[in-house]
Amino acid sequence: MSARTLTDVLAVLEAAYPLSWAEDWDRAGLVVGDPDAPVDRVLLAVDPTLAIAREAAGADLLVTHHPLLMRGVSFLPTTTGKGAVVTELIRSGTALWCGHTNADRSSLGTVGAWIRALDLRDAEALASGPGDGEDAGAAHGSRLVGLGAVGELPEATTVRGLSEAIAALVPETAQGIRFTGDPERPVRRVAVCPGAGDSLTEQAIASGADVYITSDLRHHPALEHLESAGDPDAVPALIDVAHSASESLWLPLAAALLTEALPGLDVAISGTSTDPWSGRVA
Repeated sequence: MSARTLTDVLAVLEAAYPLSWAEDWDRAGLVVGDPDAPVDRVLLAVDPTLAIAREAAGADLLVTHHPLLMRGVSFLPTTTGKGAVVTELIRSGTALWCGHTNADRSSLGTVGAWIRALDLRDAEALASGPGDGEDAGAAHGSRLVGLGAVGELPEATTVRGLSEAIAALVPETAQGIRFTGDPERPVRRVAVCPGAGDSLTEQAIASGADVYITSDLRHHPALEHLESAGDPDAVPALIDVAHSASESLWLPLAAALLTEALPGLDVAISGTSTDPWSGRVA
Protein backbone atom coordinates (compact mmCIF):
# COMPACT_ATOMS: atom_id res chain seq x y z
CA MET A 1 0.00 0.00 0.00
CA SER A 2 1.22 3.47 -0.90
CA ALA A 3 2.61 5.60 1.90
CA ARG A 4 1.53 8.65 -0.10
CA THR A 5 -1.79 10.07 1.09
CA LEU A 6 -4.35 12.47 -0.31
CA THR A 7 -3.01 15.06 2.12
CA ASP A 8 0.42 14.77 0.48
CA VAL A 9 -0.98 15.31 -3.01
CA LEU A 10 -3.17 18.21 -1.95
CA ALA A 11 -0.18 19.83 -0.27
CA VAL A 12 1.52 20.01 -3.69
CA LEU A 13 -1.57 21.27 -5.52
CA GLU A 14 -2.42 23.92 -2.95
CA ALA A 15 1.18 25.06 -2.62
CA ALA A 16 1.32 25.70 -6.37
CA TYR A 17 -2.27 26.97 -6.63
CA PRO A 18 -2.98 28.64 -3.26
CA LEU A 19 -6.66 28.71 -2.39
CA SER A 20 -6.16 32.35 -1.36
CA TRP A 21 -5.74 33.15 -5.07
CA ALA A 22 -9.32 32.06 -5.80
CA GLU A 23 -12.13 34.56 -6.28
CA ASP A 24 -14.45 35.00 -3.30
CA TRP A 25 -17.37 33.40 -5.15
CA ASP A 26 -15.34 30.35 -6.19
CA ARG A 27 -15.49 26.85 -4.70
CA ALA A 28 -11.96 25.54 -5.18
CA GLY A 29 -10.44 22.78 -3.05
CA LEU A 30 -11.27 19.28 -1.82
CA VAL A 31 -14.89 18.33 -2.52
CA VAL A 32 -14.95 14.59 -1.76
CA GLY A 33 -12.36 12.35 -0.14
CA ASP A 34 -10.55 11.10 2.96
CA PRO A 35 -7.36 13.11 3.56
CA ASP A 36 -5.68 9.99 5.03
CA ALA A 37 -6.49 7.72 2.08
CA PRO A 38 -3.56 6.44 0.00
CA VAL A 39 -3.14 7.89 -3.49
CA ASP A 40 -1.31 6.09 -6.30
CA ARG A 41 -3.29 7.17 -9.37
CA VAL A 42 -4.61 10.59 -10.38
CA LEU A 43 -6.84 11.54 -13.31
CA LEU A 44 -6.98 15.12 -14.61
CA ALA A 45 -9.93 16.64 -16.51
CA VAL A 46 -11.58 20.00 -17.14
CA ASP A 47 -15.09 19.13 -15.87
CA PRO A 48 -16.34 16.73 -13.16
CA THR A 49 -19.07 15.20 -15.33
CA LEU A 50 -20.62 11.78 -14.77
CA ALA A 51 -18.63 10.35 -17.68
CA ILE A 52 -15.40 11.69 -16.14
CA ALA A 53 -16.35 10.33 -12.69
CA ARG A 54 -16.87 6.89 -14.22
CA GLU A 55 -13.56 7.13 -16.07
CA ALA A 56 -11.88 8.03 -12.77
CA ALA A 57 -13.20 4.89 -11.03
CA GLY A 58 -9.75 3.30 -11.18
CA ALA A 59 -8.02 6.39 -9.81
CA ASP A 60 -7.63 7.50 -6.20
CA LEU A 61 -8.01 11.18 -7.02
CA LEU A 62 -9.80 13.15 -9.72
CA VAL A 63 -8.50 16.68 -10.28
CA THR A 64 -10.73 18.97 -12.33
CA HIS A 65 -10.61 22.62 -13.25
CA HIS A 66 -14.29 23.39 -12.82
CA PRO A 67 -15.90 22.92 -9.40
CA LEU A 68 -18.68 20.36 -9.01
CA LEU A 69 -20.71 22.29 -6.42
CA MET A 70 -20.36 25.90 -7.48
CA ARG A 71 -23.86 26.68 -6.23
CA GLY A 72 -25.26 25.38 -2.98
CA VAL A 73 -27.36 22.22 -3.06
CA SER A 74 -29.53 20.64 -0.37
CA PHE A 75 -30.06 17.20 -1.90
CA LEU A 76 -27.81 14.86 -3.91
CA PRO A 77 -29.89 11.89 -5.04
CA THR A 78 -28.53 9.77 -7.89
CA THR A 79 -31.40 10.98 -10.07
CA THR A 80 -29.58 14.33 -10.36
CA GLY A 81 -26.35 14.84 -12.28
CA LYS A 82 -24.34 16.14 -9.33
CA GLY A 83 -25.77 13.51 -7.02
CA ALA A 84 -24.81 10.78 -9.49
CA VAL A 85 -21.27 12.16 -9.69
CA VAL A 86 -20.85 12.30 -5.91
CA THR A 87 -22.26 8.78 -5.53
CA GLU A 88 -19.97 7.45 -8.26
CA LEU A 89 -16.92 8.99 -6.64
CA ILE A 90 -17.74 7.72 -3.16
CA ARG A 91 -18.53 4.22 -4.40
CA SER A 92 -15.22 4.00 -6.26
CA GLY A 93 -13.23 5.58 -3.43
CA THR A 94 -12.12 8.43 -5.68
CA ALA A 95 -11.47 11.84 -4.15
CA LEU A 96 -12.25 15.06 -6.03
CA TRP A 97 -10.19 18.27 -5.88
CA CYS A 98 -11.03 21.31 -7.99
CA GLY A 99 -8.56 24.03 -8.91
CA HIS A 100 -10.49 26.85 -10.55
CA THR A 101 -9.72 30.57 -10.35
CA ASN A 102 -6.75 29.88 -8.07
CA ALA A 103 -5.25 27.82 -10.92
CA ASP A 104 -6.45 30.27 -13.58
CA ARG A 105 -4.16 32.98 -12.25
CA SER A 106 -0.96 30.94 -11.94
CA SER A 107 2.02 30.68 -14.26
CA LEU A 108 1.38 26.92 -14.01
CA GLY A 109 -2.36 27.37 -14.58
CA THR A 110 -4.63 28.24 -17.48
CA VAL A 111 -3.22 31.72 -18.03
CA GLY A 112 0.33 30.40 -17.80
CA ALA A 113 -0.51 27.66 -20.28
CA TRP A 114 -1.68 30.22 -22.84
CA ILE A 115 1.37 32.41 -22.30
CA ARG A 116 3.54 29.36 -23.02
CA ALA A 117 1.44 28.09 -25.92
CA LEU A 118 1.54 31.45 -27.73
CA ASP A 119 5.07 32.25 -26.50
CA LEU A 120 3.90 35.68 -25.36
CA ARG A 121 6.72 38.09 -24.59
CA ASP A 122 6.68 40.55 -21.66
CA ALA A 123 3.37 39.06 -20.53
CA GLU A 124 1.51 40.79 -17.70
CA ALA A 125 -1.88 40.47 -16.05
CA LEU A 126 -4.90 41.65 -17.99
CA ALA A 127 -6.86 42.31 -14.77
CA SER A 128 -6.26 42.22 -11.03
CA GLY A 129 -7.87 39.99 -8.41
CA PRO A 130 -7.32 38.09 -5.14
CA GLY A 131 -3.72 37.82 -4.02
CA ASP A 132 -2.53 40.90 -5.90
CA GLY A 133 -0.19 42.90 -3.74
CA GLU A 134 1.05 39.89 -1.80
CA ASP A 135 4.18 37.89 -2.56
CA ALA A 136 3.64 36.67 -6.13
CA GLY A 137 5.70 33.53 -5.60
CA ALA A 138 4.22 30.18 -4.67
CA ALA A 139 5.81 26.71 -4.58
CA HIS A 140 7.05 24.45 -7.39
CA GLY A 141 7.84 27.38 -9.69
CA SER A 142 4.30 28.73 -9.68
CA ARG A 143 3.88 32.50 -9.72
CA LEU A 144 0.82 34.71 -9.53
CA VAL A 145 0.27 36.18 -12.98
CA GLY A 146 -3.24 37.55 -12.64
CA LEU A 147 -6.58 37.23 -14.34
CA GLY A 148 -5.87 36.84 -18.04
CA ALA A 149 -2.70 38.06 -19.69
CA VAL A 150 -1.50 40.41 -22.40
CA GLY A 151 1.79 40.21 -24.26
CA GLU A 152 3.57 40.28 -27.60
CA LEU A 153 3.81 37.45 -30.11
CA PRO A 154 7.35 36.58 -31.24
CA GLU A 155 6.31 37.39 -34.82
CA ALA A 156 3.42 39.30 -36.29
CA THR A 157 0.57 37.31 -37.80
CA THR A 158 -3.06 37.90 -38.77
CA VAL A 159 -6.38 37.19 -37.09
CA ARG A 160 -6.84 34.21 -39.41
CA GLY A 161 -3.29 32.99 -38.87
CA LEU A 162 -3.59 33.20 -35.10
CA SER A 163 -6.98 31.45 -35.20
CA GLU A 164 -5.49 28.62 -37.24
CA ALA A 165 -2.59 28.32 -34.80
CA ILE A 166 -5.03 28.15 -31.87
CA ALA A 167 -7.08 25.47 -33.64
CA ALA A 168 -3.93 23.33 -33.75
CA LEU A 169 -3.26 23.90 -30.02
CA VAL A 170 -6.63 23.04 -28.47
CA PRO A 171 -8.88 19.96 -28.72
CA GLU A 172 -11.25 19.96 -31.69
CA THR A 173 -14.82 20.99 -30.90
CA ALA A 174 -18.05 21.39 -32.86
CA GLN A 175 -17.77 25.16 -32.46
CA GLY A 176 -14.27 25.41 -33.84
CA ILE A 177 -12.49 28.76 -33.56
CA ARG A 178 -14.58 31.86 -34.29
CA PHE A 179 -13.20 35.33 -35.00
CA THR A 180 -14.47 38.80 -35.85
CA GLY A 181 -13.64 41.34 -38.53
CA ASP A 182 -11.03 41.25 -41.26
CA PRO A 183 -9.23 37.90 -41.23
CA GLU A 184 -6.10 39.59 -42.58
CA ARG A 185 -5.95 42.19 -39.82
CA PRO A 186 -2.36 42.32 -38.48
CA VAL A 187 -1.82 40.95 -34.97
CA ARG A 188 1.17 41.35 -32.71
CA ARG A 189 -0.14 42.26 -29.24
CA VAL A 190 -2.50 39.63 -27.78
CA ALA A 191 -4.81 39.62 -24.78
CA VAL A 192 -6.17 36.29 -23.52
CA CYS A 193 -8.52 35.16 -20.77
CA PRO A 194 -9.09 31.38 -20.71
CA GLY A 195 -12.72 30.52 -20.03
CA ALA A 196 -15.59 33.01 -20.02
CA GLY A 197 -14.04 36.46 -20.34
CA ASP A 198 -16.53 38.83 -21.95
CA SER A 199 -16.46 40.88 -18.74
CA LEU A 200 -12.86 41.87 -19.51
CA THR A 201 -13.33 43.40 -22.96
CA GLU A 202 -12.73 46.91 -21.58
CA GLN A 203 -9.43 45.75 -20.08
CA ALA A 204 -8.53 44.21 -23.43
CA ILE A 205 -9.16 47.55 -25.14
CA ALA A 206 -7.12 49.42 -22.54
CA SER A 207 -4.21 46.96 -22.96
CA GLY A 208 -3.68 48.01 -26.57
CA ALA A 209 -4.13 44.43 -27.79
CA ASP A 210 -4.82 43.75 -31.46
CA VAL A 211 -6.90 40.71 -30.57
CA TYR A 212 -8.64 39.32 -27.50
CA ILE A 213 -8.89 35.53 -27.08
CA THR A 214 -11.52 34.14 -24.71
CA SER A 215 -14.62 31.91 -24.55
CA ASP A 216 -18.41 32.06 -24.31
CA LEU A 217 -18.69 35.34 -26.16
CA ARG A 218 -22.38 36.28 -26.27
CA HIS A 219 -24.04 38.25 -29.06
CA HIS A 220 -24.70 41.57 -27.32
CA PRO A 221 -21.42 41.94 -25.37
CA ALA A 222 -19.43 40.99 -28.49
CA LEU A 223 -21.39 43.37 -30.73
CA GLU A 224 -21.19 46.20 -28.21
CA HIS A 225 -17.44 45.68 -27.99
CA LEU A 226 -17.04 45.85 -31.76
CA GLU A 227 -19.32 48.90 -31.99
CA SER A 228 -17.71 50.75 -29.08
CA ALA A 229 -15.56 52.85 -31.41
CA GLY A 230 -16.20 54.49 -34.77
CA ASP A 231 -13.24 52.66 -36.27
CA PRO A 232 -13.47 48.85 -35.87
CA ASP A 233 -9.65 48.66 -35.82
CA ALA A 234 -9.65 50.83 -32.68
CA VAL A 235 -10.77 47.85 -30.58
CA PRO A 236 -9.25 44.36 -30.47
CA ALA A 237 -10.62 41.71 -32.79
CA LEU A 238 -12.22 38.82 -30.92
CA ILE A 239 -11.28 35.14 -31.09
CA ASP A 240 -13.77 32.81 -29.41
CA VAL A 241 -12.53 29.37 -28.30
CA ALA A 242 -14.82 26.69 -26.82
CA HIS A 243 -14.69 26.99 -23.02
CA SER A 244 -13.46 23.49 -22.14
CA ALA A 245 -10.95 23.55 -24.99
CA SER A 246 -9.46 26.84 -23.83
CA GLU A 247 -8.89 25.53 -20.31
CA SER A 248 -7.64 22.08 -21.31
CA LEU A 249 -4.18 23.56 -21.94
CA TRP A 250 -3.73 23.64 -18.16
CA LEU A 251 -3.90 19.87 -17.74
CA PRO A 252 -0.37 19.03 -18.99
CA LEU A 253 1.11 21.64 -16.64
CA ALA A 254 -0.77 20.16 -13.68
CA ALA A 255 0.33 16.66 -14.69
CA ALA A 256 3.98 17.74 -14.89
CA LEU A 257 3.70 19.46 -11.49
CA LEU A 258 2.43 16.29 -9.80
CA THR A 259 4.83 13.84 -11.46
CA GLU A 260 7.85 16.04 -10.71
CA ALA A 261 6.87 16.77 -7.12
CA LEU A 262 5.73 13.22 -6.35
CA PRO A 263 7.89 10.70 -8.24
CA GLY A 264 6.13 7.40 -8.82
CA LEU A 265 2.66 8.92 -8.84
CA ASP A 266 0.62 7.65 -11.83
CA VAL A 267 -0.93 10.72 -13.44
CA ALA A 268 -3.17 10.60 -16.52
CA ILE A 269 -5.09 13.21 -18.50
CA SER A 270 -8.60 12.30 -19.57
CA GLY A 271 -9.18 12.10 -23.30
CA THR A 272 -12.94 12.45 -22.87
CA SER A 273 -14.39 15.68 -24.25
CA THR A 274 -16.62 17.56 -21.82
CA ASP A 275 -17.67 20.15 -24.39
CA PRO A 276 -21.49 20.07 -24.34
CA TRP A 277 -21.86 20.48 -28.10
CA SER A 278 -21.55 17.31 -30.17
CA GLY A 279 -22.25 18.57 -33.67
CA ARG A 280 -23.02 21.46 -35.98
CA VAL A 281 -24.88 21.91 -39.26
CA ALA A 282 -23.38 24.68 -41.40
